[in-house]
Amino acid sequence: MLADQYYLIAHEDRTGRSRLHPRATGLGLAAALLAELVLEGRIGVNDGDLLVLDRRPTRDALNHDILDLLNAQPQHRDIRTWLAFLSQDSALRVAERLMRVGAVELVTRRRMLGTTQTLYMPNTARQRNAAAWASTRVANMLVRGMDLNVGDRMLVGLVVATGLTRHVMYGFEDYPHIYHALPSMIASLPGDLRELVECTEALVGSALAVGRR
Repeated sequence: MLADQYYLIAHEDRTGRSRLHPRATGLGLAAALLAELVLEGRIGVNDGDLLVLDRRPTRDALNHDILDLLNAQPQHRDIRTWLAFLSQDSALRVAERLMRVGAVELVTRRRMLGTTQTLYMPNTARQRNAAAWASTRVANMLVRGMDLNVGDRMLVGLVVATGLTRHVMYGFEDYPHIYHALPSMIASLPGDLRELVECTEALVGSALAVGRR
């Protein structure tokens, strides 16, 4: 699923640590989760407002929980507010979904001063290969100039919005035409998904600016 793929791209497969500032990762995952509901036709985004279009339960448990939350709070429609709210625990919730399908494992490491650190990470060769493939697959499609479906274009949009482009394109620096093609690829997204990307990019920029003060 979209958020699962974004999570694997945004985290190091050897350490489980985020490649980005945690706020950026959380916002990217929040946007990916909302995009999953957009792609299912359950919600839409229009001029900064989030609209519930179909209240029926979804098949995925995490999507179901988020849709229930949106249904229970119809007075809150601002998409930026929802992105900020969902970003608070989106990394944990997507990691737990990945663990349920066997893509990552819960790993506890002892740190200095006797403290422990809990991470969700690929812990076998098969899991690490699958995690590494998440970004390699996107890079290969971009290098080959393949037509990406709307889900993959949204994934690329979130990669760009949160600052993961250099990681995805690592080793493909000799293909500068790809970078020139990214804006038009994002512009080709349906309006609600494009708005999600734009809001995410703006919130990531604001969050990182505050963190540098």
